[in-house]
Amino acid sequence: MPPRRKKAEQRVSLTADAAQRPFHDDSLLDIKLQLQHEDLCTIPDEHEVPPAISTELYDSAPIGYFTFDITGQVRGVNRTGAQMLGAEVNLLQNRPFVEFIANQSGREIFCNHLKWVLHKQSTLKCEINLTGKDGTIICGQLQSVAVSTGKKGGIVILTSIVDVTVRRQLEEMLQKAHNELDLRVRERNEDLFRANEQLSREIEERRKAEESLSSAYAEIKELKDRLQAENIYLQQDIDREYNFGEIIGRSTALDYIFFRVEQVAPQDTTVLLLGETGTGKGVVARAIHSRSTRKDRPMVTVHCTSLPANLIESELFGREKGAFTGSNDRQMGRFELADGGTIFLDEIGEMPMELQTKLLRVLQDGEFERLGSPRTIKVNVRIIAATNRNLEEEIRHGRFREDLFYRLNVFPITVPPLRKRKEDIPLLVNYFVAKFCKKTGRMIETVSKDVLNNLQNYHWPGNVRELESVIERAVITSPGTALHLLDHFENSPRREISEDVQDVKALDELEREHILQMLQKTGWRIEGDSGAAVILGINPSTLRGRMRKFGIRRS
Repeated sequence: MPPRRKKAEQRVSLTADAAQRPFHDDSLLDIKLQLQHEDLCTIPDEHEVPPAISTELYDSAPIGYFTFDITGQVRGVNRTGAQMLGAEVNLLQNRPFVEFIANQSGREIFCNHLKWVLHKQSTLKCEINLTGKDGTIICGQLQSVAVSTGKKGGIVILTSIVDVTVRRQLEEMLQKAHNELDLRVRERNEDLFRANEQLSREIEERRKAEESLSSAYAEIKELKDRLQAENIYLQQDIDREYNFGEIIGRSTALDYIFFRVEQVAPQDTTVLLLGETGTGKGVVARAIHSRSTRKDRPMVTVHCTSLPANLIESELFGREKGAFTGSNDRQMGRFELADGGTIFLDEIGEMPMELQTKLLRVLQDGEFERLGSPRTIKVNVRIIAATNRNLEEEIRHGRFREDLFYRLNVFPITVPPLRKRKEDIPLLVNYFVAKFCKKTGRMIETVSKDVLNNLQNYHWPGNVRELESVIERAVITSPGTALHLLDHFENSPRREISEDVQDVKALDELEREHILQMLQKTGWRIEGDSGAAVILGINPSTLRGRMRKFGIRRS
């Protein structure tokens, strides 16, 4: 039986019943097409590429083809891949591919690449540097996929490697060009910014010049009015006898202060002001500065007792941004602000020991460093210091540096307490009455002799500052045009107080007693208009420091 007929009968597989039915045309057509398809499949493909040609195409491809096992050993490679690595094909067989990777990071990338290809079972890419012929470094782009070998559990990794060295070099050149362009743009922007700043400065200078001109016209008018209203010679004479700048008085004790101020003011000598609290040491410091060659530069005042211990250093010497927690901005210190002028260090005896060393360096060399900066800053500053303590006693107790004391004590001036210049009290009362009448809008025209006697007989432990507070209260509370005192002063003689301002023990006891009296009088209220600090004429922080010093606590 012919083979085609036999196949046809097998396709049909007629049953007895089916044999009795005629074939439909469609069924016959389907069987015929299937037979023709099988015949075509059995015809030899005359265009099939012979194996030798396929091998030649594989070897001469422009891409390196590698076959790796799961450990990364080379199991197969084409000629292009071998040439890429500068080795013969047969010498690459069964060698670890990592031997041809140029650096350790590339070896790690390749190992991780194989792991991910095996894990993902998908095509993945990576780039590594390979060692080529004569040790040249080439950049290879790997594209890998894991395939089964057909054996049980057998898996290999097929990888194509393309030399992308030129592309990488072009990318680096492009990035370099981009960076250069970015740099040029930034430089141009900086030029424009500087030009804009210069323009802004010129505008600001013109505005200041206009303001100065306007101020000059106003000053000329003011001087003209003053010349018409006052006798200049008489005014200067009164100023010398009763009001040495801001130092008001004509007592013998003040004459000595005036003499000492005139002596030292024109010099750059360091001055140490000694005296009780409230005697006017700050006023004397301003008088020295205003008569010095530095009068056109600022006088910067630092109250050592009003600054927290952890902030004194940054306040005096400045700080850089981020020098400590919370320092979000760069800040100039008081010594920098006072460069060319004067710095007044009030209550120098309260300065911590660790900062006294830095201050000594400024006195000796005129230089220091900002907090958080290694850069040395040089300044030209005159120092005036003040204290109500016996610094020699502080030295004996190890609370003040002896070498710093000798540097400060070049020209000491002792400011007398108010009880030693009682003849100045009427002048001070008139001055304070005029000052607070102007401030409050009140009109006080007379001060009785009894009021002055009460004031002159009082011992004034708080000195001029306490007197100022008393007069301010009296101006506010006086019902008419005559001054009435709100405070009650004892006219009977007080216990004898040491006349030596250096007798710190007696002064401390007196000050402690007075502070305690004021606290009891105000119901232990420290701050506010009716608080003890206002009555004593000192800052609340200073009062708290004195309370700690004297061990004053509310029972």
